[in-house]
Amino acid sequence: MTTERAVMIADSVRAIWCRELQQDEISVDDDFFALGGQSLIMVKIQGAFMDELGVEVPMDQMFLNSTVASISAYIESLGVPTR
Repeated sequence: MTTERAVMIADSVRAIWCRELQQDEISVDDDFFALGGQSLIMVKIQGAFMDELGVEVPMDQMFLNSTVASISAYIESLGVPTR
C-alpha cells in the first residue's frame, strides 16, 4: 500500500528531476541516464534533495537507484522526516 509520505517523496523527486533534467514530464520508471542525466546534474539533484527534502542521499545510492521510483523508495527507507 502506498503511503501519503511515499507519494509526497515521489512527487518531490519527480519535480526535482523534471527541473534539473529540463523535462516536462518524467515517469517514475524512466532511467536518469537514459533521460540524459550525467554527474553534474546528479550533483545538483543531490543538493536539491538536501535543500528541499532535508535528506542526504549518497552519490553511490543515486547511481544504484536511477529511477524516480527506486530513489524515492530509498529516501523513504531512510525513515527520516522530509520537509
